Amino acid sequence: MKYIGLGYKFCVAGFYRMLCILTILFFANIATSCKSNAENGLSEAKEEKTFAPQIYDVEVMELEQSSFKKQLISNGKLVAKQRSQLSFATSGIISSIMAENGSYVAKGTVIAELDASDVRESLRSALINLQKTEIEMYDYLVGLGYKARDTLSVAKDLLESVKLQSGYSYAKSEYSRVKNEASKRLLIAPFSGKIADISKTVHEQASGVFCTLINDKEFNVDFPIMSSELHFCKKGMSVKVLPFGMEGEYFYGKIININPTVNSNGQIIITASVLNNNTLIDGIDVKVIVEKDIENQMVVPKSAVVIRDGLDVLFTYTPDSLAHWKYVNIIASNEDSYAIEPNKERASDLSIGDKIIISGNLNLADKSKVNLKK
Repeated sequence: MKYIGLGYKFCVAGFYRMLCILTILFFANIATSCKSNAENGLSEAKEEKTFAPQIYDVEVMELEQSSFKKQLISNGKLVAKQRSQLSFATSGIISSIMAENGSYVAKGTVIAELDASDVRESLRSALINLQKTEIEMYDYLVGLGYKARDTLSVAKDLLESVKLQSGYSYAKSEYSRVKNEASKRLLIAPFSGKIADISKTVHEQASGVFCTLINDKEFNVDFPIMSSELHFCKKGMSVKVLPFGMEGEYFYGKIININPTVNSNGQIIITASVLNNNTLIDGIDVKVIVEKDIENQMVVPKSAVVIRDGLDVLFTYTPDSLAHWKYVNIIASNEDSYAIEPNKERASDLSIGDKIIISGNLNLADKSKVNLKK
């Protein structure tokens, strides 16, 4: 009985172990099945997402044949047509300055003055002496029988002799000399313009250049082109000038000179004249654009052309709301447009009236589904 009871216990223990193992395997199988179902669900969702067609919003334009503005672009610097560095004709101490940097002065305006106390008295004395000798000259003529202050009836040789004998000729020459000396103390504008580069102050010794006078009503701009581009530029052609930092604000001028020589860099220097509207400043850097019309071209915005397979491509829109790519060749370009033609080597074709996609085309493929923006 003892052995029978012991065997029974072993049987019961074995049964419970087997039951535990089966339970664990059951739940493990359920977990594996759930995971597999979840992964299958994710896979199906992913497949649904992958195969759902994406629709792109695009804008279109109708392809037309028009003139294309071919551009030659260069850089230059504005230089005022009339520009002069002004200095006093003599040395001395600056007594007054009547202008400042940026101020406008008319021709003949006194810009600054040197101390003239030493010549002012000399000029006064010279004037008194001139007036005195003039009276003596007229008295001498009256003594010869001529009317007072009547010099028109006096013979030229006699009048010159009277001027010498009375001292009038010398007094007049001395007055002119002193007056000229006094005028050297004034710095006068030789033409109308703006003052620049004043660096001296009152009571300083005047030496060297005092200021620069700039007539900024009109500027010249020199810009280089390659010798191979000379055929593109002609005297009298219009140019557009765009100052750096003033994006979108163009100034217009024309070519006035073509230097007939090629420099060491293989370039030819072109000079254009540009009118100012009180915005341009002497010495600023500018972009210069020379334009020439090419007739009967297919013209599209630069945004219409993208790169595919290393080649230039644009997309046409068809009524079935599909985008079809067309390989193209770029004939010429300017700031915002291309002149194009279909790439015959790639069996592409384009026709006037085709609707060209001009935005939303960066991610398009051939026959992509698209939607027109309203």
